[in-house]
Amino acid sequence: MRLGVTGLSYGSSTFVRNGIDGFGYVSNESFYQLPNSALAFGSAFPARDPIFAMQFNDPYKKAVYHEPAPLSNEDNPFEAMVERFDGAAKILDLNPGFYEYLVTPARIHITAIPVMMDTGLIKMFEGYRVIHSDILGPSKGGIRYAPDVNLNEVKALAAWMTWKCAIVNVPFGGAKGGVVCNPKDLSPGELERLTRRYTANLADVFGPDKDIPAPDMNTNEQIMAWILDTYSMRIKRTEPAVVTGKPILLGGSEGRREATGRGVMTVTLAAMERLGMRASTSTVSVQGFGNVGSVAADLLSQQGCTIVAVSDVSGGYYNKKGLDIHAMIEYSKTHGNSLEGYPDADPISNEDLLTLDVDVLAPCAKEDQISSRNAEKIKAKIIVEGANGPTTAKADAMLKANGCAVIPDILANAGGVTVSYFEWVQDRQGYFWTLDRVNRRLDRMMRSAFDSVYDKAQEHDTTLRIGAYVLAIKKVADALRLRGIYA
Repeated sequence: MRLGVTGLSYGSSTFVRNGIDGFGYVSNESFYQLPNSALAFGSAFPARDPIFAMQFNDPYKKAVYHEPAPLSNEDNPFEAMVERFDGAAKILDLNPGFYEYLVTPARIHITAIPVMMDTGLIKMFEGYRVIHSDILGPSKGGIRYAPDVNLNEVKALAAWMTWKCAIVNVPFGGAKGGVVCNPKDLSPGELERLTRRYTANLADVFGPDKDIPAPDMNTNEQIMAWILDTYSMRIKRTEPAVVTGKPILLGGSEGRREATGRGVMTVTLAAMERLGMRASTSTVSVQGFGNVGSVAADLLSQQGCTIVAVSDVSGGYYNKKGLDIHAMIEYSKTHGNSLEGYPDADPISNEDLLTLDVDVLAPCAKEDQISSRNAEKIKAKIIVEGANGPTTAKADAMLKANGCAVIPDILANAGGVTVSYFEWVQDRQGYFWTLDRVNRRLDRMMRSAFDSVYDKAQEHDTTLRIGAYVLAIKKVADALRLRGIYA
């Protein structure tokens, strides 16, 4: 071995660091040295060459929208999903065979992902892709990168995507993917190589007519761009419809940033109409001022609602006469995405915000915010779950007893997957819609979904949450009955 340096033996080859200009590759035949610049982010060509330097978006940036699903603090989130499924299945008197079919994932893929780290060492990561159902169409669901991702979680999230797609009437089944990693511990180059190898390993699973990924926890439009490119290189043509949540330049859709918050606004107004409430005389508090909460608050304010309280990580902000949401959004932009120090409001705790005497409460922050500890103190007539799983099962029963209508997350935050569907349609057509058209179609689909859930809940004298599950499960079960079982 030349250069007199140490390295990692791998078969008849060795990776070495020469201590001068990068990493070398030593074999019995030849030596190939990779300059440090070739290991840099986006460095298909050396970054020092201004002609060939590739500039990518920030792979760590939070996605403008993703396709989440309700989480649970249960030890086994898949079992928690099944528990909710059971309530709706009993109402439907679901055939035992259909029950077993619908609760069981169609396919589970586990893949080992070798990644060449910047040190020259190979590190192995574990990746998952669960296809819960493809009865209504190709499977659809996000990919998350997190150190605590596990198979039970991914199975539960894939199932929730099946029901969510059925509720909003998009022709997809449910799927979810994940890689066990901490993106903050990976360089941009390592993150790119991880994403590309994960995609290559699942290239036969993905496809615009088979399984369509999207952003989720710790993934964003840049990650989706790498998936698009890797898949396209494999099939020898550019296929934008293989993934959604892409940059607009690569076939992404207008309206995606506002999609989830706009959906929250639409179902809130629909609920007000059903309950005989008027936006112009209604007060609203919003927990969370991120992408979903800030957009929902802004749009509800534009519809005439008085937003009396909002909160972010710095705390809560209250003004009984109403907050200037536009001014708060601008303040947050110029203060590191934080409302800390906002002058035109009184400070309030997150706990107090949840129990304010308002017409509408929109928890758009984290899971398990409304529980048996505080459910009896909730005074809102309507709760709109912009976040995932903000209400625990025990709290559900208490809220029902208090006469509070809870619009469940599986419906309330489905605006993201709806616009994701729009993106897929536009990519297939090669014709892209204006923002106004996207918003009009989103409003129509979300309103229709709410009306269907409300009517189903009324029909079975149950909550909107159980009504949503009844609607979704019946739709998928009816499709399965029509299709039959392929021998």
